Amino acid sequence: MSRIGKKPIILPKGVSVSIQNDVIQVKGAKGTLQRALPKSISVSIDGDVLTVERKTDARTDRALHGLMRSLIANMVTGVSEGFSKTLDIVGVGYKAEKKGDAIVLSLGYSHPIEFVPPSGVTVEVPKSTQIVVSGIDKEAVGQVSAIIRGFRKPEPYKGKGIKYLDEVILRKAGKTGKSK
Repeated sequence: MSRIGKKPIILPKGVSVSIQNDVIQVKGAKGTLQRALPKSISVSIDGDVLTVERKTDARTDRALHGLMRSLIANMVTGVSEGFSKTLDIVGVGYKAEKKGDAIVLSLGYSHPIEFVPPSGVTVEVPKSTQIVVSGIDKEAVGQVSAIIRGFRKPEPYKGKGIKYLDEVILRKAGKTGKSK
């Protein structure tokens, strides 16, 4: 049996779960998330404990067992606490500023880049060299962070670009001068 799939999910206070027509819906203080369940996976609710079970022992069902448990646990965490990722901007003249809902990035190109996040994800700029992406959907927060990072990925020689706060950039040695 899947080690992750068999772990129960404890529901915190203020979070409610409903299952109708193979769609699980999680409501909390920060919002509502829903996801379709595969036919081979069932979810049972016992008080404030959720358990995810599979119907057969087929390879695909075993794979979906742990996946669905993790996705449901992320939904519960998202509606109760939320998720956030912090991005650092490294480089001379590289900066970000917030204009309305959008952020405008100056990353050394001939033009500024304007990015409007999708609904459900908020982007904040506490400092001109830092961006905080937050929301209740872990997948959407990660995707928006990856899109912003993709505008100028960190390069290995000087480390300039947009990187995650806890990311370590492996540095390469540059060219050495020609000796006589």
